[in-house]
Amino acid sequence: MTSLFLMILNMSVTASYVALAVIIARLLLRRVPKLFSYMLWSVVAIRLVFPVTFTSDFSILRLAQPQTKTGTGFMELVPQNMGMQKIPVVEAAIREMTPLTSANPLPFILWIGSIIWITGAALLLLSSVASYLNMLSKVRTATLVKDHIFETDRISTPFVCGFLKPKIYIPTGLSEHELSYILMHEQTHITRRDYLIKPFAFVLLIVHWFNPLMWLSYALMSKDMEMSCDERVVNKMGDRIKKSYSTTLLSLSASRSGLLTGSPLAFGESHVKARIKNILSYRRPSSWTVAGSMLVIAALIVGCTTNPKPFQPISQPPLQLLHSGYHMDKLMNNKTLYVGNHIKVGGLVGGMPKPAGVEVNGLELQTTAQPYGVTIHYIMNDATDVSVDGAIRGEAFYRNSILLLSLIDNVGSITHSIVDTTGRYDGAVYSFTYTRDEADKLLEEDVRHYGSDETSLRQLIDRVNSLSLKEAGNTI
Repeated sequence: MTSLFLMILNMSVTASYVALAVIIARLLLRRVPKLFSYMLWSVVAIRLVFPVTFTSDFSILRLAQPQTKTGTGFMELVPQNMGMQKIPVVEAAIREMTPLTSANPLPFILWIGSIIWITGAALLLLSSVASYLNMLSKVRTATLVKDHIFETDRISTPFVCGFLKPKIYIPTGLSEHELSYILMHEQTHITRRDYLIKPFAFVLLIVHWFNPLMWLSYALMSKDMEMSCDERVVNKMGDRIKKSYSTTLLSLSASRSGLLTGSPLAFGESHVKARIKNILSYRRPSSWTVAGSMLVIAALIVGCTTNPKPFQPISQPPLQLLHSGYHMDKLMNNKTLYVGNHIKVGGLVGGMPKPAGVEVNGLELQTTAQPYGVTIHYIMNDATDVSVDGAIRGEAFYRNSILLLSLIDNVGSITHSIVDTTGRYDGAVYSFTYTRDEADKLLEEDVRHYGSDETSLRQLIDRVNSLSLKEAGNTI
């Protein structure tokens, strides 16, 4: 569940950048028909639904400078390795730890956050379903007027209800001219499938309920939806109805039924003051205005729905991948302060060379008491390159230990445990342990400062390669 929460969190953060861009564009386009603003909210929905997308040089998310997973199109503004889920690491099968045994408290915080998230979403969903059922009970006795139009005295605000065969429900006592505005407004919602769009948007809001920008976006989207329908009514019936139409809006808002936001669309449900001002100031747009607005909308859609191409700093040369068998990119990207960060530790192990006759078989992290330790388990499947005269060659293991001690800040010892599966040594288990004190004494300084940058780490690799490290093999 933590993995799912992190994916939702990434999509929500990405959508927040897009929502801010839409809000700014909405202000710049305040003089154009609200239909264009309404269309723009679709890019926020796309970001909330799809975790991956295409890359483009025109993406506005370049401003966020995110970490993009090459080849996946996934925006990783919140690192996935913050979670406790098991993530495969090259040449390392990591043993899971419970949040309470980890030296890093962040996984436990994320686990608690995921519980709060799913609980909040469930409560919102139950509340909205209860509201919808309550509304259905009110219109159960409604009288058919004609076609798909029903009338009832149990409501005070018109609305559209139904997903497969939507119906228009109107309150009793409306005058003939008021009825004409209402029916055209609600019929516009049906024609545009707004009765499906708004509930779908509310479902997305339930999933991303923890994000205040999504609540603001939902409110503004609903406002643009209603205003665009108002403009449609004025376009169809002419400017002469502006005053009476505004009066109808005001009278209906005075007797609102209090339907829960997120229920089926309702005429005069909210934003009445802004809608009246928009109706009175509305002017039919020219063809040039429409064409220009469409170009702006198209550019914004491309910029908001695509990810930026992976950023490559110009001022720095690319990392040389290998140095004496060590993958420098993996080592530098996975250095960590905490031995409890099993994803980072696994990445470090995967970036180090090992004798040809062994395979990594998992990690065991000791984080319950200091000094903290890492045990790397190996399977020996070919003794040719690993042993000499019955003794295990330990140089590579000791060199890797020194590198790990320099790149994991709070680790105290590194143990390499090798299980013989060749039959040559009757299934014996060999181990090598190297402590921080031994490494610091050998190099006559704290080895951790070598992990500060790539150049220093290369120097450490060259130093340990030039040292005469002892060979040892201890059968357990």
